[in-house]
Amino acid sequence: MAASMFNASLFLLQASLIVLFALRSANAGGLIDGFYNKTCPSVEAIVRETTISFISRAPTLAAPLLRLHFHDCFVRGCDGSILVNSTKNNQAEKSALPNQFLRGYQVVDAAKAAVEKACPGVVSCADILALVARDAVSAMKGPHWNVPLGRRDGNVSLASEAFNNLPTPADDIATLKQEFQALGLSVKDMVVLSGGHTIGTAHCFTFANRLYNFTGKGDMDPSMDKNYIAQLKKKCAPTDNTTIVEMDPGSFKNFDSDYYTLVSKRRGLFQSDAALLNDSETSAYVRLQASSHGSTFFQDFAASMVKMGRIGVLTGNAGEIRRHCAVIN
Repeated sequence: MAASMFNASLFLLQASLIVLFALRSANAGGLIDGFYNKTCPSVEAIVRETTISFISRAPTLAAPLLRLHFHDCFVRGCDGSILVNSTKNNQAEKSALPNQFLRGYQVVDAAKAAVEKACPGVVSCADILALVARDAVSAMKGPHWNVPLGRRDGNVSLASEAFNNLPTPADDIATLKQEFQALGLSVKDMVVLSGGHTIGTAHCFTFANRLYNFTGKGDMDPSMDKNYIAQLKKKCAPTDNTTIVEMDPGSFKNFDSDYYTLVSKRRGLFQSDAALLNDSETSAYVRLQASSHGSTFFQDFAASMVKMGRIGVLTGNAGEIRRHCAVIN
């Protein structure tokens, strides 16, 4: 049901997304390595220390932190708008249905507070979020990459835009390709970034239709391995809205290439995972990583994360540097 709701108005703002990307993508050139070398040289060390401190106590925070960055960049670009709280007069992105189960905001807030003590008014929340996502992946034995910095924080955050523009667990391959390409991401970027599902968990309701009522006739999704369906049914009742399951059973706390092995065996949890087998380019990548134990996955993931982190950024005099990530100045 929730997945269907995610899909309900999938394309309503597609045109605006394309226009937004066209208008703002030129700013991506403003991001550089070492942007804060003179104004806040300790920023990366501070953010890394804060992130690792949280994840060492709660490893399951890593996946949500990666997802926060993803959900931020796909709506209005990587401008920190996912971090803004709703107010009496505005429902912000974090209030939208696809974002209501996101968590990890406290890590970003703590990193921002620590950075503010060292360099007040200098580093954006958008940059801190990009660094936190990188450090969270690295903490889970994943790749490390240089994060080009210089983003500014946006001053608009709308729940309606998040609801309409974020990819959903029920997306088919054509929809996924359109969503990613509208933001300047390639088909390869799409299948690579999908590999982020190697860490984390998901609520049963996000895929329950695949187990119990795929076409509205009480049937199962024929594209999912029957034995896997049987396992999932033991954990997820048809109307279960609270139980969570591992997206990469057995290694969901390690960032590795096992996700592709699962997908190749028709054990991807979401329809959007299974959809990767329905395209020649994405299926070839899935099978390559599955057969080669992720020979190029870390390198590819790092490159795609850098590319995603440039979507629609605000630089120069655009936007602002928020004092608190949850509140627009």
